[in-house]
Amino acid sequence: MIYITRKETFSAAHKLERTDWTEAHNMEVFGKCSNPNWHGHNYILHVTVKGEVNPETGFVINLSHVSEILKSKVLAKVDHKNLNMDVDFMLGKLPSTENLAISIWNEIKEDITALGGILHCIKIQETDKNFVEYYG
Repeated sequence: MIYITRKETFSAAHKLERTDWTEAHNMEVFGKCSNPNWHGHNYILHVTVKGEVNPETGFVINLSHVSEILKSKVLAKVDHKNLNMDVDFMLGKLPSTENLAISIWNEIKEDITALGGILHCIKIQETDKNFVEYYG
């Protein structure tokens, strides 16, 4: 088994808030991430696929095809968008980095499988100090 990773970047805004909580309680739980005027991040996305090397191509999976999937299924929807309001696969979800990683997994898993790979990990770096890894 070998693992191969495609890295992409995107910028997006969001606000962590529960509408059933008061502004004070949201601030207590989410801190400055619940800023009423939103905030943004320059995210780094790593998508890792695993599998066996195809003896004909020397690839586990063609990363150009992975890039195309990411561009159409994820990046076109999230880059320079508001995760709370603009992204179909995030509607109705608290747009934490954890929920974003799970949602991206769900958006691309079938397409990665159709290419003959096994989706292994979605890693999203939100800041220099914070990142999430999701393994399905």
